[in-house]
Amino acid sequence: MPRRGRHQSTDKEGAETLSRLERIEGVTAVIIGRSRGGKSITRTTSAGTFKLQSQVQSGFRGILQTSRGIQEIYIKVTGDRDNVAARIKKAFSE
Repeated sequence: MPRRGRHQSTDKEGAETLSRLERIEGVTAVIIGRSRGGKSITRTTSAGTFKLQSQVQSGFRGILQTSRGIQEIYIKVTGDRDNVAARIKKAFSE
């Protein structure tokens, strides 16, 4: 699946996380949004950590921890949003 959005690059761990998101059933696109350098999800998170934040019109919004800060991620989905959200949370609860 090609990267979409204005910002199309991330670090190695972030790319692996985006690939995991793209493989989840019901996810049709993963769009990289703005980057915010120097920020983190929590003090103990490592690069590649993903957190689902909210629902938007076409899917979900989340944040991805990178080695340089955080990136906003938009996930476009089809089908039942609740099932897709459950799959995403299960994939990243490890």
